[in-house]
Amino acid sequence: MAFAQTLEKIVTTVDGAIACSVMGFDGIAVDTHQGKPQVADELDLQAALVEFSNVLSQLKSTAETLKTGKVAELSVNTEKLITLMRMVTPEYFVVLALLPTGNYGKARYSLRIHAPLLAADL
Repeated sequence: MAFAQTLEKIVTTVDGAIACSVMGFDGIAVDTHQGKPQVADELDLQAALVEFSNVLSQLKSTAETLKTGKVAELSVNTEKLITLMRMVTPEYFVVLALLPTGNYGKARYSLRIHAPLLAADL
């Protein structure tokens, strides 16, 4: 399954999902699927995802420094957006933007299940 198909499947099967991307730590998206473009534009989602990738990068470095093990997942919950990030490879991660009313549990499950498929495509 290609990136686009996997990302689309994640967005369409998770209630409240706005968009899903595979990104590198440079903040550049390898591929993105937007299920609700009007909401993504309203929230300036692309800028948010780039900034949150910086947070994940810092957390990854901190975990290495503290020798607590590799970061697997990060969630940033704000008033208007839930952003879930899951590592795919040491250089790439998948990020899912979700409305606060969305299905958080299914979003986490979906990223965990689909991360190995995305890794295989990288």
